[in-house]
Amino acid sequence: MRRKLVLIGNGMAGVRCIEEILKLDREAFEITIFGSEPHPNYNRILLSKVLQGDTRLDDITLNSWEWYERNGIRLFVGETVTEVDIKRRLVRTDRGRVVEYDELIFATGSNPFILPVPGADLPGVTAFRDIQDCERMIEYAKTYKKAAVIGGGLLGLEAARGLLHLGMDVDVIHIFDYLMERQLDPTASKLLQRELEKQGMNVLLRKETAELFGNGRVEGVRFKDGTSIAADLVVMAVGIRPNVDLARRSGIEVNRGIVVNDYLETSVPHIYAVGECAEHRGVVYGLVAPLYEQGKVLAQAICGRKGKPYEGSVVATQLKVSGVDVFSAGEFMDGEGTESIKLYDEARSVYKKVVVRQGKIVGAVLFGDTSEGRKLFDMIQRGDSVEALSLSLFAPTASGGKGSLAAAMADADVVCGCNGVTKGAICQAIAEHGLKTVAEVRDYTNASRSCGGCKGLVAELLEHMLGEEANRYAVKETICGCTDLSREEVLEAIEQRRLMTVKEVMSVLGWKNEEGCSKCRPALNYYLGILYPGEYDEEAESLFVNERLHANIQADGTYSVVPRIYGGVTTAEQLRNIADVAEKYNVPMIKITGGQRIDLLGVKKEDLPRIWADLGMPSGYAYAKALRTVKTCVGKQFCRFGTQDSTGLGIRMEQTFERLKTPHKVKMAVSACPRNCAESGIKDVGIVGVEGGWEIYVGGNGGTHLRAADLLCTVKTEEEVIEMTGAFLQYYRESAHYLERTSKWVERVGLEHIREALFDVETRRALLERLHKALSATKDPWREIVENERLQQMLFRDIGDKEPVPVE
Repeated sequence: MRRKLVLIGNGMAGVRCIEEILKLDREAFEITIFGSEPHPNYNRILLSKVLQGDTRLDDITLNSWEWYERNGIRLFVGETVTEVDIKRRLVRTDRGRVVEYDELIFATGSNPFILPVPGADLPGVTAFRDIQDCERMIEYAKTYKKAAVIGGGLLGLEAARGLLHLGMDVDVIHIFDYLMERQLDPTASKLLQRELEKQGMNVLLRKETAELFGNGRVEGVRFKDGTSIAADLVVMAVGIRPNVDLARRSGIEVNRGIVVNDYLETSVPHIYAVGECAEHRGVVYGLVAPLYEQGKVLAQAICGRKGKPYEGSVVATQLKVSGVDVFSAGEFMDGEGTESIKLYDEARSVYKKVVVRQGKIVGAVLFGDTSEGRKLFDMIQRGDSVEALSLSLFAPTASGGKGSLAAAMADADVVCGCNGVTKGAICQAIAEHGLKTVAEVRDYTNASRSCGGCKGLVAELLEHMLGEEANRYAVKETICGCTDLSREEVLEAIEQRRLMTVKEVMSVLGWKNEEGCSKCRPALNYYLGILYPGEYDEEAESLFVNERLHANIQADGTYSVVPRIYGGVTTAEQLRNIADVAEKYNVPMIKITGGQRIDLLGVKKEDLPRIWADLGMPSGYAYAKALRTVKTCVGKQFCRFGTQDSTGLGIRMEQTFERLKTPHKVKMAVSACPRNCAESGIKDVGIVGVEGGWEIYVGGNGGTHLRAADLLCTVKTEEEVIEMTGAFLQYYRESAHYLERTSKWVERVGLEHIREALFDVETRRALLERLHKALSATKDPWREIVENERLQQMLFRDIGDKEPVPVE
């Protein structure tokens, strides 16, 4: 009989421990995981990339929803354990759930420290610790322009860089004499400050915050020296504290963290702690490498295979701070009994220092050129003599030097410090498994899976192993790490071999992971639907969770239901129906969305089917990779500036294209005149009324990656608008990568290429015929509806030879 294992905390350290347990014995435990956030396990190290807009949550997800299902793990997100009964071996949650355990792991992480100063609770003050903090800061940046980040450590500087990227003016406030004092010495820090100030940051050193002030929301920061600065947003990044309250209440020994021995066992039998909440030999670690080392030792212990104990870690930091390479390890500060060897090249912004005690290398700092960082770290860990240090380390950086680094490394040298992966392990995996890309190496070895700082070195190893062949694979964009095939190769193979299911595609085309992953399963599901409209039955298990449930999961684990309201125009009867449903199901919030729809927020998962049945309205697809909204202004019927009936056209477009699956979400807008009140210029498809016709804009994006739409063409009638929009959507559906927005697609393939395809009458006719077939196969996910023949006749009439007006 399998034992019951409960993990409190769905973060990086705890879930890595579960991964190690699964490697040792997949059948040993029934595993239950509780996570307070409404997300699967994600890479917290890369939150700064999310804030900068370079990356989405999906891109930093370490373990997808499907991974938990595939491994038989019960996952409860948005749910917090509030009590541990150590006598009866039970945990209770804030939702009243009670779960038994035989073995219990605390992986509760840490909490951001908020300065206890007046005004810390004002709106506009936030920490920078999780996805919700990122989203909050991104929203603030859309309205406000002046930000202050309190804390000049790594986290604070990453937050500041992200806010700069979002267009805010940023002050970095630090109480110490120089930045990143825990990772850098004063010389390296001054070089870093110089680079950051070039990027636009304003650094304020030796400043102690006295209060945050503002009327109704934060407006500034006042310091103890009497000076102050203005701020619309204040980010607290002054440190973290182990999250130990639950352990303390449960009677487990707690000091600064949860006290553990060398096998990560707490003071209570069958209860363990790992990660930032654990205190080992008086030390609490915050870097990922020690936490993963702990997870491996704990996995062996809990599986009854106690091996080498955890004896602590020598920490090293190798990362990019706002685009600048820095590295430090061991005792990097000069002190009594130490000597140092230094290179300071101010012109190149390169600084290297190795610290020696009694003839042994004990620490190092590198700035600008960190290529030797991993090698130095290995030498520090081994306690190598200074005689082993190559003087080439202090030679000026030579062109082509980086290319020889991979070849010069010994097999035992560590490439990925976060995951402890050596050069030998990577080279062996490349040779034995035929790995061709950095992503494949990551999936097989975990190298570069965490902070990503070693990606460049992994790429060099691939080049070293594969030679010129590496270039061919480097430029090839595969669907995901499960396959070496590109989108085009997969589509061609599906058609040629008449593959009809996701499982069949993965089996016949030799998927490395026979179950696929969260990237390729939804993509294959979409591509099959494109190739076989009306024949292919969508696979629910290959959909993202929001699409599977036809509702958006919220931060507290409830759901958001958005019925479709065409063009934002509703009736008293429709509103009365929505109100009745909201009362019947005790919906906590009803909100008018930015897309002119009504959102029912806080819906319980079990109520979703009944709510849709009671509404009797089609879904607004607020969760789908499909047409979301068609925003409209009031048009010429009411507006004195309007030249066209924008509301009427918007409704026709929404009714025509609703439920059409697309590679990513699609938003449209129709404005009655060039004043553009519906914001048509930043939509995937935007229509603007002009005297005697309509302008059609495409490829806009109003999100983090702001992009103005391009003028595709000008037409005279509403029928031509819908015809050209339909052809554009179908061409996008057929040629874009899955999860590629129209803004990225237009930039990739080129506007002129799109015009060439759409302006050709025969090509346009063929596109619309395939679109008609796809639309004919769609149905509302919650109720069977009769297809609207009038709309079909209007859209798919016999296409004449009228050309749209090209834009010169």
